[in-house]
Amino acid sequence: MAIQEELDLWGSQRERILLTIKQTAQVLSLSRSTVYELIRDGLLEVVHVGRSARVPMDAVIAFVTKLRVDRGNLT
Repeated sequence: MAIQEELDLWGSQRERILLTIKQTAQVLSLSRSTVYELIRDGLLEVVHVGRSARVPMDAVIAFVTKLRVDRGNLT
């Protein structure tokens, strides 16, 4: 992926309300498997639209915020 595309990735995804698992992995710079593990462990919210799994953008933001808060509490 070109650097400009990487820089635009967050901006383009931010407008979306629901992300696919692949898009969520890209936004978080994680593998799809890790995203599925986070969902399985209840750390990342998922909604189902028919048979499709989608991650709400606000759930991604909440997940990152919780990571930052938890890390701040360790020091």
